[in-house]
Amino acid sequence: MNTSNNGQPANLTSADDPSKLRMSPRETAEESGPRFEREKRAMTRQREGNLDPALAPFRVGCVPYLNAAPLIRGLEEQLIYAHPSELARRLQQNELDAALVSITEVILHDSCDVLDGIAIASLGEVQSVLLAHRRPLKEIQVVHADPASLASVQLLRVLLAEMGLFPEWKPLASYESAALPDYALLIGDQALNLLLGPHDQETWDLGAAWLELTQLPFVYAAWALRRRVDNERLRRQLREAKDFGMDTLEHIIDSRTDYDRDFRKDYLGWHIHYHLGSDEKRGLAKFIELLNKHGFGPAHAPQFVA
Repeated sequence: MNTSNNGQPANLTSADDPSKLRMSPRETAEESGPRFEREKRAMTRQREGNLDPALAPFRVGCVPYLNAAPLIRGLEEQLIYAHPSELARRLQQNELDAALVSITEVILHDSCDVLDGIAIASLGEVQSVLLAHRRPLKEIQVVHADPASLASVQLLRVLLAEMGLFPEWKPLASYESAALPDYALLIGDQALNLLLGPHDQETWDLGAAWLELTQLPFVYAAWALRRRVDNERLRRQLREAKDFGMDTLEHIIDSRTDYDRDFRKDYLGWHIHYHLGSDEKRGLAKFIELLNKHGFGPAHAPQFVA
């Protein structure tokens, strides 16, 4: 190879000299931030498009609560929304093929399988399941319960029974804070509305109470699927929706309008978790044990499907 006096190849022009090649200007932090967000939104839209969009012919129900949002990412427009007690009724009457239901629906009625690995659970304070009370717990004689609740009623019954308390149960007539009776069980967004708004009641968080009693997580809800139905595709879609929700949790927190962003981040990212692992199953087994111990059963271990 011919070389010049300075040691460079003789045929290398000044324009080819790497030290003199024109480079794109380095991107500033102010420029890279918006570009990253644009790329992330594009990837999210592409992922939404890659999801198998059609749940049909399956009829799938879900609770209309904030805490369910990460489990139904990409499926929101195809679901049938109802409160826990109504979802349970529709499952029992074969009006739904699957539903995100209170865990008591599957441990007190042996008719549905549970999709393994996915749940709405908490390890400690949950915030959206609480007893609002104006008088001490030890004086409790009547509990007025949200008629939409199922698992929360049984959880409260167990917690009180462990304290030697067996109150009468009546339906709650109003969610207005000022109109609540001395002891009112609230769940979901109604519990959050009271907790975050003006109120004169004390609140007993049932997730925190369960952790104090058992040192275990509590499982509030899971996907129940009708037994002996070929639903492998549906199970895959529900797993993909949950994975998508977990991967885009910040987007869910940012895009929802419930309450304020700081609360949504704390609630969805800390108080609630969405996995159903060995600790959650131990907590579920303990719940079944206590239901049967106090005569609130018969309760049985659910059948899990992958």
